[in-house]
Amino acid sequence: MDKSEVEKEDIDFLQHIGGELINLSDGYAEVAFEIQPYHKQHHGTVHGGAIATLADHTGWYAVISEIPSGFSSVTIELKVNYLKPAAGEVLSAQAKVINRTKRTAFATIEIFAKDTLIAYATGTYAVFQERENAHTQRDK
Repeated sequence: MDKSEVEKEDIDFLQHIGGELINLSDGYAEVAFEIQPYHKQHHGTVHGGAIATLADHTGWYAVISEIPSGFSSVTIELKVNYLKPAAGEVLSAQAKVINRTKRTAFATIEIFAKDTLIAYATGTYAVFQERENAHTQRDK
């Protein structure tokens, strides 16, 4: 899928946390968000759940960018290694698909605060053909 098709996908949660798709190419994606008070935990650094969400969505974008229209993807597994506390104004992530079969894709994701690598993640995603009207069926 190209960027315009990907941007039409239902990603309400990413928008809810303030995420933005920065770059998308075949099997590669960059997503970022400005760090807000609600992203932080009691120590003042970014909550691990916000970092995991950024990793998950960025990996998903990378996968969805290289599968044909009419197909979609969901996360099967996400593993995040937290390397350093995340502080600053912006978190960004870069994901790359490292392998894809007919039904499964594997991505690596690096998460940065400024130029510092603060987390490294791997994601496994199921790839499947969408059913007609899948979105309207879900909303009923």
